[in-house]
Parts: sequence; structure tokens; C-alpha cells
Amino acid sequence: MEKEDLKIVNKGEEEEMELQGYRLCRWRLALVGLGVLCTGGFLLLVLYWMPEWCVKSTCTRTTARDAEVVLLRSTDEFRRWFLARVRVMLAPGRNPFHSLETQTTSPSSPSSPSSLSCPFSSSASPPQANGHTDHPSDGSPAQELIIKFADYQPTQIRYFTFHSTKYYWNDEKQNFEVLTGLEDLQVSCSTLHSEHSTGLTRNQQEYRRLFFGVNEIAVKVPSVFKLLIKEVLNPFYIFQLFSVILWSADEYYYYAAAIVLMSVISIATSLYTIKKQYVMLRDMVAAHSIVRVSVCRANNDIEEILSTDLVPGDVMVIPSNGTIMPCDAVLVSGTCIVNESMLTGESVPVTKTNLPNPGTGDGGEEAGSAYNTEEHKRHTLFCGTNVIQTRFYTGELVKAVVVRTGFSTAKGQLVRSILYPKPTDFKLYRDAYLFLLCLVAVAGIGFVYSIVLSIMNEVPAKTIIIESLDIVTITVPPALPAAMTAGIVYAQRRLKRIGIFCISPQRINICGQINLVCFDKTGTLTEDGLDLWGVQRVENGSFHLSEENAYKENLVKSQFVACMATCHSLTKIEGQLSGDPLDLKMFEATGWILEEATEEETSLHNRIMPTVVRPPKQLLPPEPAVTPEQDMELYELSAAYEIGIVRQFPFSSALQRMSVVARLLGEKRMDAYMKGAPEVVASLCRRETVPENFAAVLEGYTKQGFRVIALAHRRLESKLTWHKVQNINRDHIEANMEFLGLIIMQNKLKPETPGVLQDLHQASIRTVMVTGDNMLTAISVARDCGMIPPQDTVIIADALPPHDGQAAKITWRYADKPRNASRIQEVNISLEDVCHIDEPKSQELYHFAMNGKSFAVIDEHFPDMLQKLVLRGTVFARMAPDQKTQLIEALQGVDYFVGMCGDGANDCGALKRAHGGISLSELEASVASPFTSRTPNISCVPNLIREGRAALITSFCVFKFMALYSIIQYISVTLLYSILSNLGDFQFLFIDIAIILLIVFTMSLNPAWKELVSRRPPSGLISGPLLFSVLTQILICLGFQIWTFLWVKQQPWYKVWTPLADVCNLTSHIEMDFENETEEDEHNIQNYENTSLFYVSSFQYLIIAIVFSKGKPFRQPSYKNWPFVLSAGSLYVFLLFILFFRVDVITGFMEIVCIPFEWRLRLFLIILVNAAVSVLVEGANDLYGHKYLSCQCCPRKMRPKARYMHLAQELSVDPDWPPKPTTTTEAKPRPENGSAYQIIINS
Repeated sequence: MEKEDLKIVNKGEEEEMELQGYRLCRWRLALVGLGVLCTGGFLLLVLYWMPEWCVKSTCTRTTARDAEVVLLRSTDEFRRWFLARVRVMLAPGRNPFHSLETQTTSPSSPSSPSSLSCPFSSSASPPQANGHTDHPSDGSPAQELIIKFADYQPTQIRYFTFHSTKYYWNDEKQNFEVLTGLEDLQVSCSTLHSEHSTGLTRNQQEYRRLFFGVNEIAVKVPSVFKLLIKEVLNPFYIFQLFSVILWSADEYYYYAAAIVLMSVISIATSLYTIKKQYVMLRDMVAAHSIVRVSVCRANNDIEEILSTDLVPGDVMVIPSNGTIMPCDAVLVSGTCIVNESMLTGESVPVTKTNLPNPGTGDGGEEAGSAYNTEEHKRHTLFCGTNVIQTRFYTGELVKAVVVRTGFSTAKGQLVRSILYPKPTDFKLYRDAYLFLLCLVAVAGIGFVYSIVLSIMNEVPAKTIIIESLDIVTITVPPALPAAMTAGIVYAQRRLKRIGIFCISPQRINICGQINLVCFDKTGTLTEDGLDLWGVQRVENGSFHLSEENAYKENLVKSQFVACMATCHSLTKIEGQLSGDPLDLKMFEATGWILEEATEEETSLHNRIMPTVVRPPKQLLPPEPAVTPEQDMELYELSAAYEIGIVRQFPFSSALQRMSVVARLLGEKRMDAYMKGAPEVVASLCRRETVPENFAAVLEGYTKQGFRVIALAHRRLESKLTWHKVQNINRDHIEANMEFLGLIIMQNKLKPETPGVLQDLHQASIRTVMVTGDNMLTAISVARDCGMIPPQDTVIIADALPPHDGQAAKITWRYADKPRNASRIQEVNISLEDVCHIDEPKSQELYHFAMNGKSFAVIDEHFPDMLQKLVLRGTVFARMAPDQKTQLIEALQGVDYFVGMCGDGANDCGALKRAHGGISLSELEASVASPFTSRTPNISCVPNLIREGRAALITSFCVFKFMALYSIIQYISVTLLYSILSNLGDFQFLFIDIAIILLIVFTMSLNPAWKELVSRRPPSGLISGPLLFSVLTQILICLGFQIWTFLWVKQQPWYKVWTPLADVCNLTSHIEMDFENETEEDEHNIQNYENTSLFYVSSFQYLIIAIVFSKGKPFRQPSYKNWPFVLSAGSLYVFLLFILFFRVDVITGFMEIVCIPFEWRLRLFLIILVNAAVSVLVEGANDLYGHKYLSCQCCPRKMRPKARYMHLAQELSVDPDWPPKPTTTTEAKPRPENGSAYQIIINS
């Protein structure tokens, strides 16, 4: 039954989860309640930490359909558990898309066509059958609707809410499903026009709102009390509370107060940071979330409502002066100019056209296909994007059908990714818990030992309990969280000083491990936009010399300039030219003027909107005198010299070109102009018009990192009339053209970019470009900034999805022809050495590049191939925001520690998902990004990694120091327990506060090393050299304490200490000591063993602090950390002073007994030998342990730990890798070898 009833929700999606149904069980609840009472509430805490235990201990298994509680488990590598309460809602219908008006009172009769059948409800079971009371969760709206439609039988709708998403029970599919919006119906484009473009009635809107909820991306800011409870219930703070209660019972108030104070400061800081993040996110989302919108009702009325009332299927009217979209909607009439920077990061206005309608003969293939937001994104207005202005025809409104609302929208998904990020797995934290478990095991041994010893010596029960539990608090230091946080807080402060702000301090440590950084291009690596470097015209099949610009009198009437002036997609917004930056620069270089048709003129031509361009008068040459033969009107027309753009064929990334049909005023024949990728344009031109040295000239520019655009022209036949042009296929236009020349554009790199990338490369940190921009531009910039060395080959992976029964396939091609194609056979993949031994890296000779569409196909159909591609993938172009996040996850999937640097809100998901995301923008991205840089260039990246490495090494130092502090104190206390003694309260206090806290908080102050080195710090505590270091120091400290403990008993003057003992001949003190006899005898603190161990252990803490406080190559040396030097020096001086000079106040306060001077000298000798041994062993471990232990732990036959290293090893011996440009890889299952694809050589 268990397996049968295990449901999978969100199958195949990122949030895929396993679901099990449970029903509350009264007797189990009663038992758990009793357990909670018996354990003083501790069981309740355990169940709070473990949702799985909570559900299984209070509920019994049942079917998902009858569940009262669902237990969810993510299917990703983290396998996290969640629980959700199933609620019941009463609604007058079963499906949000059914029309209430057409339903009948009989539940069995069909309520809508079968294509819409999607019963999100329980079948007609009795209301109380599942133990729920019938109540609408959304309150009165449902009741009002039920009253309004009293004739309909109310239906039970079962659902649960998880991560701001409602999951409804679907009886047909026997599973819970998410209602996303209109796309659930899989409506075709024609259906959208015919059935969904008239609007909804108010009743339909209210009915749908029951299911889809309020159209709002509500970021609820939790109350301080809720946040406090959540923070305080952390296992560490609970352990601290236990320790504080225990110490108070033992009258050890001072240290308890110190721990409480540290915890309060830590909790307060954490609460402030979390609350601030929530408020920032809420403010960002709420800025434009509620606006007034006009919607069309089914009776053709226009009604103004709040955007929160919108539901999928509503038809909203887009105002002519623009708006910020409150939902995702598809245009069904009119045109909009939209700024989508919120989604894409490119603040370039985009023209959105209405969805093709086959009913009017408008559309083609896509009109009959099912509507999909991704496929039809050029017709879709996304939530949060800014509609700058609309274009419509007289008497016709610009209308859009609402497709998705609330958290289902593109913006909603982005906000959800910020609110509910995947946990970032980091070995340090996992190892820290393992290490603590080891300490708990050690504490358990001490616990049993102290109980047995105390019982044997007939110690009172209260003392047994307190002392045995005290061993646990000694072994697992409650100050550990504060100590670990100190280094991170200092790193955060140093980052702030260099203009990097952090909202997720725990990520600083993870940044120390980063070995791959993804960069956005525009605004991150490069300045915003392109600059025109020059032009190179072609006449009579040969190139002219390159010219700086085309703003010249002699060129004003040339076809070259005419092409520059017309072949673009620019538009005017509030009098300002707007559009693609490349088009803008090209048009501005001509100096021409663009004029658009007015609204009245547009209405005359139905959908045709003629745009006119003309040169400024000062550029036009003086006209010859008018002759009698010339008609005056024709002369004026020719003198005006204007070109009207008759038809545009927009830029297609698949075709890599765009073209226009234009007509010079007064001319009868039209001209076609084309611009695009040089190779593509040249292939469409007549061979005699393309210069022979075309390839060489082009290669010369591309190798310098220029973006090159080719222009072409063709005089069209006179039979092509204005109306014929409107319906002609672009293939008829884009053929037999005349090659006009090249435009050379420069995407200027930020001056800091090449240097920073060089530093990262020298530090063996891989760099990857992930951008929303064009592929060729991205490759050009990657070469220019040194991300791809000039001699390396770029292989472009073009993937096509399955089509017409054919399998998905990848075609491989060169981005540019390498000088020597044969060298692709000699590929050596550089491996980071498994044993971390620095060896010269072999040369990388190839890089993969792909666009977003190919990435999506490869991710879906070639998952094994994707892992191999990301190993050498350097350029990922035209990537959508969610694809950027998927790329980060794919890289993390092969065990890279990934950094991400971007400047747009489209990078939000990726910035949040990366191990270290750093935003160069202080806007939306900074809310999602763990780090925000005030410096608008990538120089912040190496700074962040350096600080991360320093913080990580500091964490290791502190953790090792705190572990040793616990063990040293544990050894001292265990040895003293054997003689029924212990350390005194003020001895504990001096060690815990004066030594430990002072040292911990100052040893963390070492600044980062000034440069990045190629070696990375270890990622976890469970590594050979680190464990060896800790274990050897434990053995050294154990050895010297046992030696001291045993040697003191061998001294000739030794006898059991009493207040009357006078080994120092201090008769005058006997009287004073005698008065305190009863108090001292109670705990047996004052004795020679205690005093000797106190001196030795106090020096051991300082020795360990110096030994573990590492400097180069990740931190500045400790002698440059003056607070640490001062603290350690002062403590040494103080301890030496009380060792050699007796001060009655201090010795009385610390409960130290007087010992002979010769024993003091011997103790000093023990301390010196201890220090020398510790320093020598740690030095030897640093020099030789790293190499020796690593090579012992990972011999060559063993697989490397990181998956990317293992893959690189495999591929280095694979003769078919990388794929040759003559091959196609097809997705064909091949059971015989388990591969998901096969390589086919094309003939």
C-alpha cells in the first residue's frame, strides 16, 4: 500500500516532491502529549526539528485522497521533509474554468465540454466522511457565491498550501495538482481569440478567484515574535539554555551570564538582518503590485477594478500611456512597447505584437498550436514589466487576456525562488556536526566515567548529576556558535569597507571554496551597449579602406547609408528613439531623422505603420536648377529625399539576420535592405559582389573582438506592389542581394575586466559567461576579455527538440574556423590534481558555446551530455532567467563551487542559487543576492573570494581551537575527578572568559592575504591534514597533562594538601586558609594536582592558539594582527607572573595553593617542552602532512572526489570527445550500453 499511495507532485519540474497521505490519530496524539509532559517539552522540540517524526508519531497512513495531513519530501539531493495540512473548501462548482451559468442542479450532468473536464474536487462523498468540518477556507466569498447559486450542489474541494502555492486534489488524475492559469486548458491561439477575448462576467470572475486566489504576490513579513521563536528553537541555542540552567544550579553565574549576553547579541543581530531582508523584498514587490485596471465584461462593458481582483481569463485594457503589468497576459489586439529589464536585465524596449489569429488568416503555423508563454513570449506581457506605450488602431482598444496571476506569474516565480531558496550544501557545516557528534561521544564516555567514579566514592546524588552533566557542557562548548560567527562578522565588516554588502553572512565561508565564476555580460563585463568603431564599404566587389563613420555628404545618398538608416526596429517613445542598442548606434551614426506615422495616419492603413527616415538638410548636396521638363511637384518630392519603411522582417536569432522593404519617396520600385551575421549575409548575396578577401577581413576584425555586421541591398522588381509586399515571404526578398560592406561595432569592456579575469585564471578559478545577449557578441566579448584565449576553438552546440517523429539532436559547428583543424584531435583537458599538488596545467584547446534554446533541449533530452558540456562550456547566450538558475545547478551538480556576478533582476534566481552571488545593482537583484557591490565592476569578485578564503581558514582555526579547548579542559577535569577534585569556579571563569573568549575573538581578526593563489583551502574538517593536526595536538596535550599529574605526586614534598600544609613555609597564611576550610573541603578544589594542571592547561590554550592561527597563503600572518598579539602577550605575562610570584589576592581568588619554587621551574620546563613539541609537529604537518596524507588517502586508482574531475579524467581518454563539427548527436535510447544518445557522422 505504501508504494502504491506514494504520489509524485510537480513531476519532472524543479519542485518535484513525493507525497504521502496521513490521517490524525487520537491515541497517538495523546501518547505524544504524555511524552511531551514527561520530557518537559523536549519531545515537542524534537518533533519541531523533524517533520517526518512529527507526522508519523501523531498520524496513521491513509490514501492521498482522504488525507488530513500530507508529508512531502523533495526528490533533489537534499531530500528535505515538509508537512502541510489539507483543507476543505466549499465551492459551487468543480472546475474554475466551468461556466456556472451552464451548470445544472444535477451533479452527474456534464457541466462543460469534455475538453475542459478537470474535476478538482472530491467526488460526491458525504460532507463528514473524511472527518473534516465543512468550512470554506477563504471565508465569506465562497458562501456568498453558494447563496447566489443556491440551486447548485456545493462541492468539496480539497487542497493544501505549500511555499505560497495551492495544490488541489484532482479526482481524475488521483493526485494533487497546481492550477497555474489559462495554460492548464492548453488553449490554441485561435481559441484564445474566439472564446476568451470577450471577457468574464462578474460571477465567473468571483468563482475563479476562489481557486486562483487574490492576484497579489504577497510577501508576509513575519512578526518579531515569530522570528524570535524560530531562531531560539535552533538546537545550539537549546543546548546553551540547558548549559546556562546547569551552571546556575552549580552557582557558576558569571560564565552563564556571559553566554546569555553573547546569545542575546547573536539572536538580535540575526533577527534584525532577517527582518530587514523581508521588508526589502516586500517593498520591492509591493511597489507596483496593486493598481487600478480596466477589464472587459462579457456584455462589452468596460469596468474598472483593482488588479488584485484579476483572474485568468479576464480581458484587461492596456492604457495608452502605459502601466506596470500586475499579471501575465497575452495581447489579443494592438501592439505594446515594453521594458522587460525586470526579467531580462536588458533595459531595451521590446515590441510586443498581438497573438496571431488564424480566423483572420493572420498567423501561420503558430496560430493553430497551443498557447505557451515561453513559445509565444513576443505576444505576452509579463508581470512586473513596464508597458511604456501602446499602439492601436482608431476605435480599437489594446486588449490582453490574463493568463496567470499571483505567484504563478513570471515575477511570482522569481519572488518564490527568493523566499524559498534551495539550501546551499557546504561540507564545512556538515563536518562541523560530525565533529560535534564525536565530541558528544567523548562527553558520553566522561559522563559514564564520572557517574561510576562518584557512585564508587559515595558522592551525593545531586553532585553526581551536576558534575556528570557538567562534563557534557565542557566537551561540547556552548560558546562555539559565537566563536564561529566572530570570524564571519569580521569578514563582513572588512567587505563593507571595500563596498561589498552582505545579507547572508554564512555564505562568506562558502565563497572561500569558489572555483568557477559565472558572469553576466552586459553591464557586468562590458559597458552598457555597443559603440560604432567604423565602417568598411564594398564597391565593385572590393573593399574600401575602413572609415570612422558614415556621416558624410558624399555618402548620404548611397545604398550603404540607406541600409543603415532603414534596416532596424527602432521606435519613438515620448519623442525619444528607442530600441536595440546596436540599431540605435547604427542609426545615430548616420545622423538621419526618424519620423513615425500618427494615430490618424495609421488607421488609414489598417495594420501597416509606415515609418519615414530622412537625412538632415545640411548633409544633402545642393540640387541642380529645375528644368522645364521636370514637373515642379515631382521636383519637390525628389528634393525631399525621404525613405519610407514599407515592411519589416524582424531580427531572428535562428536566421541571424533582419531585413526591411523600403521605398524612396517618388520612386516606383522598392528596395530591400538586409543586415545580419557576415557569413549569413554573404551567403545570400551574388558571388561577384562579395570581395575575395571577405573571409580574411572578417577574421581580422573578429579576432580583435569586434562585433561585425554585414549589410546588403537589392532593387526589387516593379511588379512587387505595396500590397504584395505585405504578404510576401521573406525568403523571396532575402536572395540575390548585393553585398554593401561591413559595420564594425565595439562592445567596450570595462577597463577592470581583463585584469580581474586574468587574476582568477591564475588562481585556477574557471570563468563562464552567461548572458541574455546574442551568441556571437558573447563569444566575441569572451575572446576580447581573455575568457577564451585567441588560439582556442569554440564549438557551438545547436540542439533541436524532437520534431515530426524525429529524435532530438545536437549539431556541432565551429564559431570560427581555427587555423589548424587537426589540433582538435589533440585535446588535453586540464585536471585540477586530485591530490591538490600544484602541477603545470595542460593547455585548454576548446570551449563549448550554446544558446538558451539549445540548453533547454540538452537539459531535457541529453542530461548526461549536459554534464560533459558544462565541463568546458564557456559561453551561454540568450539565457532566460530560469535557465541561468538551471545552469548554476548543473555546474553544482558536477561539484563545482559556483560564484555568480550579475547586475540585473533577471539574474536574481541565479544569484540566490549560486554558492556566492554578487550583484552589481542596488535594485531588485540586491534583494535576492547574498552580496551587493557598490563598485559597478567585477573587481569585487576576487576581493570576495579572498575574504571568503580568509574567513574559511579562520573558521577552521577557531573550530580546531575550540575543539582543543574542550578536550584540554575535559582532560583536566577527568584527571581531577579521579581524586574527587575539580577546577574552581574562578579557574573556569579565567579560562573561559579571560583566555578563550579573548583569544577566539582576536585570533579571527587576521585580514585576507593580498592576492589569490591557485591553491584552495580545504572544504571540510574531515580531511587528512586537519584531522592529523587536531589528533596530534590532543595527544601532545594529553601526554603533558598526564605527565604533570603523575610527576607532582612523585615530588619529595608531596602529600595530600590541607589548609595546614606548609610546603612554601608560609605559616602566616595558615590562619586565613583555616577559616575557609569548610568551604574548600566541600568541592576539594585546593590541592597540588589542581594547581599544577591549572598552570599547564592555561599555557596549553595559548600554545594551541598560536599554533593554529595560520597566516599565508590565505590570511595575513598573525604578527600583523596586533589585538591578538597584545592579548596573547598579556596573558603569557600574567600567567608567568602568577606562576613565579605569589600574590595573595590572586591566589586566594583563583583557589591556587602554594607550591615550592623548584616545582614552579619544573612546570615552566614542561610548558616550554610542550610548546616546542606542538610547534614542531604542526610545522611538520603543514610542510609534509598535506602532500603525504593526501597521496596516502587518494592513490591514483581511486576516483577523484569532485565529479567534474572524474568526468574530465574520463573525457581525456575518450576518442569521440569533443564531438567533431561533422557530427550530429541524436537522442536515441541504446539499452546495450545504457547511453542516452548516439553520434552520427553526417555525409
